[in-house]
Amino acid sequence: MGGRSPSPLRADWTGSRSLVQSALSLVRENPRVANERKPESEETVESRWEAAPAVFAVILLQLALAMVSLERHWKLWKLPWWVWLIAVVPETILLVSLAWDSARHALERIGHRRNAALALLGVISLDNAVALFALIGSLVNGDERSGGQLLFKGTTIWATNVIAYGLWFWGLDRGGPVRRREPNPPPADFQFPQMENPTLAEPGWHPRLFDYIYVSFTNSIAFSPTDAMPLTLRAKMLMLSESGVSALSILLVAARSVNIFK
Repeated sequence: MGGRSPSPLRADWTGSRSLVQSALSLVRENPRVANERKPESEETVESRWEAAPAVFAVILLQLALAMVSLERHWKLWKLPWWVWLIAVVPETILLVSLAWDSARHALERIGHRRNAALALLGVISLDNAVALFALIGSLVNGDERSGGQLLFKGTTIWATNVIAYGLWFWGLDRGGPVRRREPNPPPADFQFPQMENPTLAEPGWHPRLFDYIYVSFTNSIAFSPTDAMPLTLRAKMLMLSESGVSALSILLVAARSVNIFK
């Protein structure tokens, strides 16, 4: 007896599977496809392992201040202790969108991931500014009589300001972390030294989140750009507003704290 010949259905399935595998191998080997996927993968690494931990650190600082305020009956002007938890809500949403693949992909599918992140940053920055003005109101009324309490509140506001504006710079410069790695990105919002003199940078260098956090930190301390220069109106407006918040929180809060300690 002769062997049975393979069924037509099994032969069609085997042929289709081979075609799919061949197509996938061509896609993987295609440098154009690889180059298109590379910016997204690099942005995913920055979002999960750089941006998300920075947001998480701010959340921990604000939670610590809220718990201490509850235990020691601290108030912010006439506001209760839980006022420090208001910003934790949008910060947690932002943290999830940065670190969790499902949330990130859901926003990407509807094409509003970047807009949602910038809107959350706007809420966080606004809440932080309100907290600063409430702290100034408490200073004017003479309610802040503890140097340690005042320093804790001022440090929380200042640190939130530095992280939030670092994320602002990172998300806006040249269209965001994905767009600025693609061919023909928009004009730069910030001019880094490595862009002026490429010989000082490694091949293929591009600014990462820490570079923008550093720009935010130095701008909040020196009240002026020290590393990267703002080129566009929105970059200058952002740096101006950050310097204003930092100046109030450092000059007024720190000065008052020193007087209390004396």
